[in-house]
Amino acid sequence: MIKQRNLLASLAKMFAGMAVGIAILGALPAFAAAEEPSPYLENEWNFVDVSMDVSKGIPDDATGRLAKIRSSGKLTVATSPYYPPQEFIDESLSGNDSYIGADMDLARLIAQRMGVELEIVPMSFADVLSSVANGNYDLAVSALSFTSSRAAVLEMSKGYYYSGEQASSGLIIREEDAEDIRTEEDLAKRDIVAQSGSLQETMAADHITSYHKFRRLSSAEDVYDAVRTGKADAGVVDISIAQVYIDNHPDCGLTIVPDVAFALKPQFTGDRIAATKGEIELIAFVNGVIDEVLESGQYEEWFETYAEFGSAQS
Repeated sequence: MIKQRNLLASLAKMFAGMAVGIAILGALPAFAAAEEPSPYLENEWNFVDVSMDVSKGIPDDATGRLAKIRSSGKLTVATSPYYPPQEFIDESLSGNDSYIGADMDLARLIAQRMGVELEIVPMSFADVLSSVANGNYDLAVSALSFTSSRAAVLEMSKGYYYSGEQASSGLIIREEDAEDIRTEEDLAKRDIVAQSGSLQETMAADHITSYHKFRRLSSAEDVYDAVRTGKADAGVVDISIAQVYIDNHPDCGLTIVPDVAFALKPQFTGDRIAATKGEIELIAFVNGVIDEVLESGQYEEWFETYAEFGSAQS
């Protein structure tokens, strides 16, 4: 009898313990479902091709640099303003207003959609890349082309301006040399130049294997001037931008070599905006504005307007 009582007592204790355990489990908060993966990611080519809805400005739950821009009320943009019609200086204006061009209007629209003030910071093209990579400024807006080396150290947007189907880089030479320079092979004993840090510098290294000297200059204008004045025989340039320069300076004596063009893979074409590596959410916001100007055709309108402006100023 005693054994039976002890058994019943043990069973009662066991069931009581189970009840307490169940009660405790019931009181615990339910485990949170696994977090949704962030929609803001780089693609397989290391640039950001997703877009944020920018219709309501910077979201309240923004993180990283985008949140800091919202908090500070200012967007800082690094540019090299020597590349018309995308970025150049109108000397009749002052301060921020003096930096004009299609890219500068795009930068202003980005700041407007963010609901913040814009500060444009001019510098050399090489410094644009390094300063943004180091986090000194929020964005680089300076007709940047995609290269794998840039994508390794910068967060890059989708493309917003396409200067050609696939081939965008080629050679600018003096008109008097048009019969003598028709292919890359004709550069074997000649001096060539390209803008330092540009896609064209990379294209020259990849496609031109024989030359006398290869120099890197600080701006596209310097490339045109070096060829025009005989300090170089050919410049590796963006074909469409160089053609705008020639059209706006009909007496410059320069021409594009018709049968030389260096092609990019389609996924790498288009000018882009860059931020410090890791600031994917900021670039997703930028992509939202890029979608807007591409859908409306606004960027092309800006480009054509400033190309005509440059022609009128010449």
